[in-house]
Amino acid sequence: MFFSKEHLLSHHYHWLNDAGTNRYSGEPGRRLFDPFNGNQVLYIINFFGKSLGKLSLSDGHMLENLIIRQLPNDIRSELAVFNWLRGIYLYHSN
Repeated sequence: MFFSKEHLLSHHYHWLNDAGTNRYSGEPGRRLFDPFNGNQVLYIINFFGKSLGKLSLSDGHMLENLIIRQLPNDIRSELAVFNWLRGIYLYHSN
């Protein structure tokens, strides 16, 4: 499943007119992660789902909630967010 803007639960995001789908592609890197940038949050959720091999609506909502409510302030890059989500997701799924 591809998680899209319409699937997000929160409405606090800003949506830059920067062709977000082109800017956020490939693997997560050292680019600064902004949890208020809707395009970047969708990118991380969808990349994470792709790495799992599946993404359900409930998985996407869980990932969004983790980012919104539990992301530590010292995690700043896309790669760090992805690695943090991987650890949290594995913990929650066991």
